[in-house]
Amino acid sequence: MPVTYLTLTIVGVMYGMNKIIGIIGSPRVDGNTEYLVKAALSETKKENEFETEIIRLAGKKINPCTACLACKDERRCIIEDDFDPIFEKMVAADGIVIGSPVYFGSATPETKSLIDRAGYVSLYNGRLFENKVGGPIVVARRAGQNFTFAQLLFFFLHQGMIVPGSTYWNIAFGREKDEVKEDEEGIKTARNFGKKMIWVIEKLKA
Repeated sequence: MPVTYLTLTIVGVMYGMNKIIGIIGSPRVDGNTEYLVKAALSETKKENEFETEIIRLAGKKINPCTACLACKDERRCIIEDDFDPIFEKMVAADGIVIGSPVYFGSATPETKSLIDRAGYVSLYNGRLFENKVGGPIVVARRAGQNFTFAQLLFFFLHQGMIVPGSTYWNIAFGREKDEVKEDEEGIKTARNFGKKMIWVIEKLKA
């Protein structure tokens, strides 16, 4: 497995692949979180050199990290579920956006399980996310966006990733499906974040 991760990184560098993935941590398909992440990734469509992919955690089994530290020796997570294919796509990407709705003031359990395990496996494979570009996007009905945004932001910073700014924090308001579409400022912020990601990735590869 370590060879697979390393190969994914090397191939991306050799062939100049520009890819940004958007991970949707919501159990709802086509919900508010997905809409906002897609708004950020929509900016890449204006750049022919960029490819995007949406990865939904909905319907997938991402068990929580048990802190067994088997990944320290195995160089991979030994828990058998849907984690590894998602992790491989994270390693192969230049940019990573992680979106989550706020559940009781925090990111969804699926989102937290993913970043906990991805963080450990990355560290024990030589910090695979170092200098990738990315950041969080968060949606909530009323409150909790800032805490959840910070919670996810800590993952990006801990992994040595580069987090571009925007016109505001990447948060928006909405509960019922499509309600986030009424938050014009939130959508504008997400789109500007996508533009900044493209700009940074291009500068890093220049």
